[in-house]
Amino acid sequence: MLLFAAGERPCVDDIQRLSRSGGQFAVTLECSDTGEPDQWAELLANGLTFDMSGLSPGRACRPQEDASHLYGYEGDFDPAACEGVMLAPGPHLVSGGPMVPVLRCLAWLAAELAALSGVRGIGWPPAASICEPSYFREAVTRWLGGGAFPGFGLTSLESQADGALRSRGLALFTGQELVLDADLALDKSQGAKIALRLLHWLVENGRITETMSLTGPSGDTLILEPHDDQGIVSVWRGSR
Repeated sequence: MLLFAAGERPCVDDIQRLSRSGGQFAVTLECSDTGEPDQWAELLANGLTFDMSGLSPGRACRPQEDASHLYGYEGDFDPAACEGVMLAPGPHLVSGGPMVPVLRCLAWLAAELAALSGVRGIGWPPAASICEPSYFREAVTRWLGGGAFPGFGLTSLESQADGALRSRGLALFTGQELVLDADLALDKSQGAKIALRLLHWLVENGRITETMSLTGPSGDTLILEPHDDQGIVSVWRGSR
């Protein structure tokens, strides 16, 4: 979801101009009839097609209502005051469920579109997150260049009532969410550091099907145990 101030959403021509200037994606289909209530475009990137809806002068997409995680903003930002433009994989790409290569391309394309005039935020609904455009672009570009997965953006971390730390949005990539034991999350900063490293590892390696161990940031042993009935991977320190 790309968020714009009211009245600043791009039209199909704006997407065409950005495509021509960058040369990294193409507009292959469009509806630019000003008499139609819905304006949309189909974008082709790396051989994959994505649908962009909510373009001006048609109807805007409704902004995320549960965006509880904001990243990269220095001051206040109110998503509810914005109008949304939605970017999503084409229907044929999601028929078998999301795949990491498709999601990587989707994130890359959103980062390219962050260069559009008037963008106020890039929302990633599965993580209930909204990122400041330059923050999103830099984080995604770094990841696709071989750096760390944008754990604060394409996923988010939420504290639980029992003190555990749970990811939100990881299941889109692996089918499982990450849950850190309360003992690992006593120090919130250290807990986040552990979680971010594991998020990167899980996105790179995919769903785990059996209990395993990894070395944590401080050199200690972390036990990862999948719980298929709950759709989670629980993590604790050493043995218990």
